[in-house]
Amino acid sequence: MNIGLLIVGDEILSGKRADKHLPKVIELLAARGLALAWARYVGDDPKRITADLTDAFASGDLVFSCGGIGATPDDHTRQCAAAALGVPLALHPEARDFVIERMKDVARENGTTFDPDREDNRHRLNMAVFPAGAEIIPNPYNKIAGFAVRSGEGGVFFVPGFPVMAWPMIEWVLDRHFRHLHVAPSTQERSVIVFGAMEAALTPLMEAVESEFPGIRVFSLPSVDHPEWGRHIELGVKGDRALLDVAYGRLREGLERAGAKLGPELVR
Repeated sequence: MNIGLLIVGDEILSGKRADKHLPKVIELLAARGLALAWARYVGDDPKRITADLTDAFASGDLVFSCGGIGATPDDHTRQCAAAALGVPLALHPEARDFVIERMKDVARENGTTFDPDREDNRHRLNMAVFPAGAEIIPNPYNKIAGFAVRSGEGGVFFVPGFPVMAWPMIEWVLDRHFRHLHVAPSTQERSVIVFGAMEAALTPLMEAVESEFPGIRVFSLPSVDHPEWGRHIELGVKGDRALLDVAYGRLREGLERAGAKLGPELVR
């Protein structure tokens, strides 16, 4: 199954905040032997969010969407998800109870009396309004739930933009709903540093290795100013672990036959 990531927020695209979700999601997936297939960034534009979510729902992929599920005017993800699905928004009873629980906790911490009819408390209940039929994702940080819309084997799973909330919620989804996808983490990538070569000259070798080993992808990462290795190309293979070592061996054989000057090997 492909796994995708959608990151929502003007603050990311404007540079006010640096995205931390992409590297962390890659890390969380890798710990379970999984990998990210695609990622998208989108600002707080309802039309664009709706279009991206329409694609996500139609893909059948396992997709995580981070951000925009609050109840302020710049939070559009809940409404856009409903529009993409063609369903109304509805107050989720269990999510509502969690919001009320959180409001009571805050009142207790502040030494005040909880008033459910106070205007700001009524507004907070909007954080429990999800597309009709959505499931909840528990939030261990402050109890304000995320939500999920399952479709086939995959679905779209919506979490807050705050890493302290989002990351444990993503782990919960992976471990509760997708444990059957987990595999033991092991080497999935082997590469070697190549000096003094041009990518164009290496392309036929790369194509030959990919042709011979379906399930293996060859990658080439050139660098012109590496602090340790200077100008070089990191050339390697990744993919099916059963084929990885023999494909890498074939790649190295080709490089050695071509007289390439090789540097360190890298294993990830």
